[in-house]
Amino acid sequence: MKKLSSSFSFGGIQSVYSHESAVNNCEMTFAVFTPPNIKNPPVLWYLSGLTCSHLNVMEKGEYRKKAAELGMAVICPDTSPRGSNVPDEKDNWQFGSGAGFYLNATKEPYDKNYNMYSYIKDELPELIGENFDFDMSRQSIFGHSMGGHGALIIALRNPKNYKSCSAFAPIVEPSTASWSSEAFKKYIGPNKKDWEMYDSVALIREGFYFPEILVDQGESDSFLDEGLRPWLLEEVCRKSQINLKLRMQSGYDHSYFFISTFMSDHLMWHKERI
Repeated sequence: MKKLSSSFSFGGIQSVYSHESAVNNCEMTFAVFTPPNIKNPPVLWYLSGLTCSHLNVMEKGEYRKKAAELGMAVICPDTSPRGSNVPDEKDNWQFGSGAGFYLNATKEPYDKNYNMYSYIKDELPELIGENFDFDMSRQSIFGHSMGGHGALIIALRNPKNYKSCSAFAPIVEPSTASWSSEAFKKYIGPNKKDWEMYDSVALIREGFYFPEILVDQGESDSFLDEGLRPWLLEEVCRKSQINLKLRMQSGYDHSYFFISTFMSDHLMWHKERI
């Protein structure tokens, strides 16, 4: 593991690191905010959306002040493998670099590198546990858009690993959404049954369970009707007796202006449960 940068912020330290990932077969980068004046802080994972890296939320998410106050470490991974040896479609923002969809690819040539599910669930937490004095028995997870999708599926499939889960404008049913179904086909193959393990609505319908979820969604989000469709999550959660707190926010879009507005709410939500 190599430290790329480190800066003081709100009494804590915002750092960026890189390391060689075994599951993604490339160098990966991630950001870590370490809060001040607390030993063994709990860990909050933030998963970013399409086209993003760790930089977007680190520079625009405005999480550090509240994380410092609450004594929470915040870890922001990248959204995909990257590098000259990683297969990609450079002109397609919905696939390849910046669009790993937090799944494990099974189709060549993508299966060698695109294993973000295992990276977030296993490899990166193990690296963090070995190199930071964080309390890895207290982890929570949240994210935005594609990252909201990632947070939901990872929490649903591994409920014992996370104390809480929330999302900003998540892609709740990527197997039927226009901006994700083609990526699923390339990563996993044409059999839609194989996609369901990476689809929140399908997982809940099949019996996967997480007791409580917070979702904020902007009503002026241009992706609302075709890509996000939170009402699908609302319906399946109601049928499965999952306590979903869906807050439709008037006037807000899909941007980091939206995310940063409600970031403190999400941090406090996790702090109360972690």
